[in-house]
Amino acid sequence: MNVFAIGLNYEDHIAEFRGKRPENPVFFMKSSTAYLPNPKPFFLPDFSREIEYETELVLRIGKLGKNIRPAFALRYIEAYTLGIDITARDLQRQCRTEGLPWEMSKSFDGSAPVGKFLPYHPGIDLQNLHFHLNINGNTVQTGHTARMIFPIPQLIACLSQYFTLQMGDLIFTGTPAGIGPLQMKDHLEGYLEQDKILDFTIQ
Repeated sequence: MNVFAIGLNYEDHIAEFRGKRPENPVFFMKSSTAYLPNPKPFFLPDFSREIEYETELVLRIGKLGKNIRPAFALRYIEAYTLGIDITARDLQRQCRTEGLPWEMSKSFDGSAPVGKFLPYHPGIDLQNLHFHLNINGNTVQTGHTARMIFPIPQLIACLSQYFTLQMGDLIFTGTPAGIGPLQMKDHLEGYLEQDKILDFTIQ
């Protein structure tokens, strides 16, 4: 299983980081051991003092695909859910400053928790979904998939130019503004529309 993640796909998140809007989708990969199925807890690592959450719509690929055209891209989606791209922000900042790859800040064990998967069918408009994250009962991040810079068919088409997409592959589609820190004993609940599909704790 591959775990792909899209960066810089919401204008408000780019502004949050004082970044520059990309001309094409930006992506990176997480290791297969980053995958953390709901509702297993996430254990804070001892190599970082600045662990942060990034809430995202996640897609699961249902069939093999290469050089997929955008018009046919949605046919390759089997299911969808919410996920958290957990980031060791201090390590990421250090790697960027030194011009080094930053997999250690994004791809460590358990850094890709995902919620309950919902089956996808063509009647579901994935570009018209509201989502939000609660921590300890308080809403800390909200987003709407209509605000993606690069829509889902373009993301799938772009990834499939470089990688053969396989059954079970996951695509994290990017985070809106509102990222923030995680602390011991935090209780995270992720909602797609009004349905809670992600629920886990920080230990």
